Amino acid sequence: MSNTQTEQEHGGHNEYERQPVPAKALLGFKSFLGMYAGEHCAGTELMIGPLFVAAGVGASDLIWGLLLGNALAVISWMLLCGPIATRTRLTLYNQLEKICGFKLVTLYNVANGVMFCFLAGAMITVSATAIGVWFDIKMPGLNDIYPNSAGWVFAVLAVGAVISIVAAFGYHTVAKFANLSAPWMVLVFVAFGLIGLKQFIDISDKEINSVGSLWNLAKTEIWKGGDPQPGMAKFTFWHVTFFAWFCNMAMHIGMSDLSVLRYAKKSWYAIAAGAGMYIGHFMAWISASILYAYQLRLDPANTDVLPGPLAYKAAGFAGILCVIIAGWTTANPTIYRAGLAFQAIMPKKSRFAVTLFTGAIATIAGMFPAFAMKLLGFVSLYGLLLMPMGAIIFVDFWYFKKIGLQPNFAELAKKSFNWAAGLSWFITLGISWFAVQQGYIQIYFVSLPGWFLTAFLYIMLSRIYQKQFKIESPLHFAIGSIGRLALIALVVIGVMYSQGNIELAQTKTYMTIITLIWFGCAGFNMIKEKK
Repeated sequence: MSNTQTEQEHGGHNEYERQPVPAKALLGFKSFLGMYAGEHCAGTELMIGPLFVAAGVGASDLIWGLLLGNALAVISWMLLCGPIATRTRLTLYNQLEKICGFKLVTLYNVANGVMFCFLAGAMITVSATAIGVWFDIKMPGLNDIYPNSAGWVFAVLAVGAVISIVAAFGYHTVAKFANLSAPWMVLVFVAFGLIGLKQFIDISDKEINSVGSLWNLAKTEIWKGGDPQPGMAKFTFWHVTFFAWFCNMAMHIGMSDLSVLRYAKKSWYAIAAGAGMYIGHFMAWISASILYAYQLRLDPANTDVLPGPLAYKAAGFAGILCVIIAGWTTANPTIYRAGLAFQAIMPKKSRFAVTLFTGAIATIAGMFPAFAMKLLGFVSLYGLLLMPMGAIIFVDFWYFKKIGLQPNFAELAKKSFNWAAGLSWFITLGISWFAVQQGYIQIYFVSLPGWFLTAFLYIMLSRIYQKQFKIESPLHFAIGSIGRLALIALVVIGVMYSQGNIELAQTKTYMTIITLIWFGCAGFNMIKEKK
């Protein structure tokens, strides 16, 4: 996982929040290589790696899935995010405000801030597991949702309080400390993998004298496949591929890293993300998963995914320290950025107060282990929530002029809420969530068709909205759009029934509801036109 932002964005000099980055402020390739390599080897890796094992993934599916998925992630940074970032040199929020309007961007900030809080809460959970080892605290299990002991609550409170206060006071100190710690953390992760592998060799009493015998150990002892742990989805090659690709979807396809890559001299510098993908999302995930697999080998009943105990058994005090620092250096800037997102909504409040409030939310979230234990699903939801805005930016920038539409429409028309963009976002999320809840598609895959759906909706709705915005109120446009979508839904329901996805009784109910929606919308617009 990444908490991408460049340190200079929070520095004391000009941050270029409302203007393009000038040539004098551009950075070289090494700046991005170091940033991505350090920031993607973080606290989340200690949770995600073990969860692959808990999901019953096989060795071939894991290795090949990570190789392909991480490559697709790097390509997404290079082809989607990088070219726009180096052409506009604007922050994500500035770019969105030009397209969507201030009010819609404010809503986006709320969603982004809330998800950042939950992610920071998961990282507080990671650090708290290390505190739990020292004080012998009863810690949550794989399927726990709520706090299971007073000691756990106090551990999370202590960690969350320290992280929140430091985030409010000293971002730069932590940023420098994180950069200092990054090489050490990477090598500790390497050590985790080597130590865990040696432990497997010893306990299995197998002779490893070739790549083939090592691979056989991996297939039969470490990533054996089979059924997942209770409460976990079964992971295959495609699950691993799409998870590795989309776990940072908010950053590349969702365009959050426009704010980072706007400082790059060349768009191809986005390939630097590969350092983070293959150090953090390949090596670190594999190393952490080896530690968890060894835990299960010793005691199959011990399914708890607790980075603190795992690291302590492998590397002692150094392992505990790695868990604390990894969680801390990840949660701290995440809370800081969530605070910035909320402060944009409440500009009169001090950043200090808003950051403390944000830290309190993250700390409360950290008490509930479900955010960390279900991290695979959570980061997929995070990407899904922010992905549509990336599709909107991509289509608006590259295609609108070519198809006769006006890019940056909110800025041109002085609109505070671009309903074409807003409805594209809401409808995509609604359809995607419905499809996941009904079991038509898993959340790990839904963002791919969701991106194309958003792009299609944004083009179609913009054709209507831009043509009529001078004479049509937002309410009139919204109701008209709902009516048109109701007509499309009639056909969709028929197709779903013909494919056996829904029963006849459901079909009749849905058709009736959609018909009422259509006539209600059409009738409303007829009355408005007469007036």
